[in-house]
Amino acid sequence: MGYFAGIYDVLVIGAGHAGIEASLAAARLGCRTAVFTINLDWVGNLPCNPSIGGTAKGHLVREIDALGGEMGKAADATFLQSRMLNRGKGPAVHSLRAQIDRRDYSTYMKHALEKQENLELRQAEIISLRPVSDADRRKVPELGDWPAEAPCWEAATRLGAVYYTRTVILATGTFLGGRIYVGDVSYEGGPDGTFAATALSASLKELQIPLRRFKTGTPARVHRRSIDFSRLEVQEGDDPVTPFSFTTKTPGKNWVVCHIAYTNQQTEAVIRANLHRSPLFSGKIEGVGPRYCPSIEDKIVRFPDKERHQLFIEPCGLHTEEMYLQGMSSSLPEDVQIAFYRTIQGLEHVQIMRNAYAIEYDCIDPQALSPTLECKSLPGFYGAGQFNGSSGYEEAAAQGLVAGINAARAVKGLPPVLFERSNSYIGTLVDDLVTKGCSDPYRMMTSRSEYRLLLRQDNADERLTPLGREIGLVDDAAWEAFQQRKAQKEAELARLRQTTLSPSAELNRLLVSRETSPMATGARLEELLRRPRVDYASLAPFDPGRPDLPADIQERVETEIKYAGYIKRQMAQVEEMRRLECRLLPDDADYLHIDGLRSEAREKLQKVMPRSIGQAARISGVSPADISVLLIWLEKRKQMDGGAEA
Repeated sequence: MGYFAGIYDVLVIGAGHAGIEASLAAARLGCRTAVFTINLDWVGNLPCNPSIGGTAKGHLVREIDALGGEMGKAADATFLQSRMLNRGKGPAVHSLRAQIDRRDYSTYMKHALEKQENLELRQAEIISLRPVSDADRRKVPELGDWPAEAPCWEAATRLGAVYYTRTVILATGTFLGGRIYVGDVSYEGGPDGTFAATALSASLKELQIPLRRFKTGTPARVHRRSIDFSRLEVQEGDDPVTPFSFTTKTPGKNWVVCHIAYTNQQTEAVIRANLHRSPLFSGKIEGVGPRYCPSIEDKIVRFPDKERHQLFIEPCGLHTEEMYLQGMSSSLPEDVQIAFYRTIQGLEHVQIMRNAYAIEYDCIDPQALSPTLECKSLPGFYGAGQFNGSSGYEEAAAQGLVAGINAARAVKGLPPVLFERSNSYIGTLVDDLVTKGCSDPYRMMTSRSEYRLLLRQDNADERLTPLGREIGLVDDAAWEAFQQRKAQKEAELARLRQTTLSPSAELNRLLVSRETSPMATGARLEELLRRPRVDYASLAPFDPGRPDLPADIQERVETEIKYAGYIKRQMAQVEEMRRLECRLLPDDADYLHIDGLRSEAREKLQKVMPRSIGQAARISGVSPADISVLLIWLEKRKQMDGGAEA
């Protein structure tokens, strides 16, 4: 028997990126919150790549920040090098990525949790969870005034402390049932030499939560002095630096450069000669690995015609000599790792400080969750991050924010907040997980959104800050700054529509140099900006009335003018989608007995229990014909219910 240790509104298990955003959101919304972690020294750890952002992931960080989350602020405070990816492509896929000082980032996040009002940070291993029945509640005097209709969960630690909570958020990362693989060697463990959460995994199985095994991995860390940088390509950061957070006024400077190297035929030969020693190919690893971030041995097998593979050599911090080899994760034996790393130009004498390894872990089938990230069969139980089948720090943080917001609102008796595909990558992420599910660790990409021109990273504040303010996560200072940015943009758009430039020899020379027609009569600035190769900066010498605007506002203005037609078209698609989202399906629908549905559709609909026709249409295995059947059935049910909406 354990001892009574406390009562919370929200209890978060795990203090990685999902747990941090979940606990901060819940506490900031006025709930008494606790976050438990196996080791306080690893709060906000970056066990894989020490970076934040990247393609589509940078969008998620901006959205988290726009809603009042912490990840963007922490990245701005601790970055080593910052780069905007995909500048050569359209604005929809521009994505910010920053190399991070991993220890500084962890320190920042730990302190953010420690300072947060309503939040307790505890080092303790939760080994069991169970929902508490009404009869058992009456046995605990401290629960005497617990609302009868509210869920109640009991969480017990390894040292015997027992806590009670209205809601619990699982943000266990790769710790849950974690198992490390390096060649023939395997053992229970979490990332970076930490303990695995094995007892909790067994407890969740007792609750009949649909768990599966996934796998991920990380490359070796090597000593800086053992690298010949003269033989590597240099990768500089951007100048000036673009911050992640809309509230960062002075983004700082780049402290380091990164480097690029390549594998070769010798690298491939070493790996192919030792594939039989890889647990990935010998069958020892049962978990499914990430499709879009494979190990180097997986790349060699899957892409036999590729002559070389790129790797990035990146520092782990300013106060360490460890370097990270991005793109070279592996679960091959230690001696094989040394051999193939040393075949790479510049790494011929490399010294490994931490070996590469694979890690296998338990996670939930995300189709067991609702769009609030609450488990449909267990009221008060929420999942976030890699526990939900995703990969990546940014995906985890986004889900943590969603789970924290909705757990807090459930405690307060408020309606849930549902993020739409049409207004955020966060909405796309959650909808993909709970509607389509995932057969391997889910990674966000810009191609996953059908509205990516609307969901640019530059306008994340316009899309989501009003919602963050309404929820209660955006403070007065951030709200005032947002309103100022919005007013600046709208005033400049109006000015560009009204300001006319007269033709001149200098202006026509510019236009011809940009491969566009010279002017014969006056033209509004807006019309000139719509020309493909004419940009906002190039028109500055001919626009004396131009205000001094921040670079991000200038970029946003130019994008909205140049892509106005495409944006209007996508807005029409959004309206059509919202029409289907408004056709709500009843919570008690029995899809197994609706005539006309195909067998596969019945099974998939019954598993997901979609909240709307729109969500039903996105379920894999549900055809347009099945949607037609659902619409007819819904209309008949509406008539039987006396005309009320289902």
